[in-house]
Amino acid sequence: GGMQVLQFAVDYPNFADDIISLAATYATRPWTIAFNKVAIEAIRRDPRFKHGNYDKDDFREEGLDGLAIGRIAGHISYLSPDSMDEKFGRNYVSNDGLFELFGRYEVERYMEYNTNNFARIFDPLSYLYIVKAINTFNLSRGYDSLHDAISRIKARVHLISFSSDYLFFPSEMEHIAKMLERNGQTYTYLEVDSNYGHDAFLVELDKFDYHIRDVLSEELGIRN
Repeated sequence: GGMQVLQFAVDYPNFADDIISLAATYATRPWTIAFNKVAIEAIRRDPRFKHGNYDKDDFREEGLDGLAIGRIAGHISYLSPDSMDEKFGRNYVSNDGLFELFGRYEVERYMEYNTNNFARIFDPLSYLYIVKAINTFNLSRGYDSLHDAISRIKARVHLISFSSDYLFFPSEMEHIAKMLERNGQTYTYLEVDSNYGHDAFLVELDKFDYHIRDVLSEELGIRN
């Protein structure tokens, strides 16, 4: 969503007066593409995927293992080391033996539970297409440069990044902000201090919701 609204603002300069982009980027970097590669290969190499020729009900009872594994990589990229420390520490599953080969830490059990459930309700091909869309995102595609693309924006741009986001780093949003500033375009930039990684925009709304309210109130001509 954050990337889409930036693309719309470039391609259709008159479509909005204000845009708000959270936890996004101007172009997906190799770091993120590499995380996504784990998901792509895990799904492709699962025999039950059948090169995409599966029945839509094949995974309703038992999710696709490849998707579950890929989701682990994705889920790690949404979090941060500090948020994992706070949530799990080094706690071990109480009824798993410490020296059992497949005994688990709490973080491992969480990943299993979260991703196995996900694999039963999410379509593998849909996941692959979403990952492809993320990987190929490049705001400057079709334009001479990123500067040329951003110069087309007429809307007031409001950028929000999160300090511990390891999927789309704050420096990527800051780069857009600096370019807007050099161009004399109207923008605001807020970096939210958070330990929750990319997921902070879902978890810590109280740290930035006031900013969105201000933008919307000004747009509607209503000041509380």
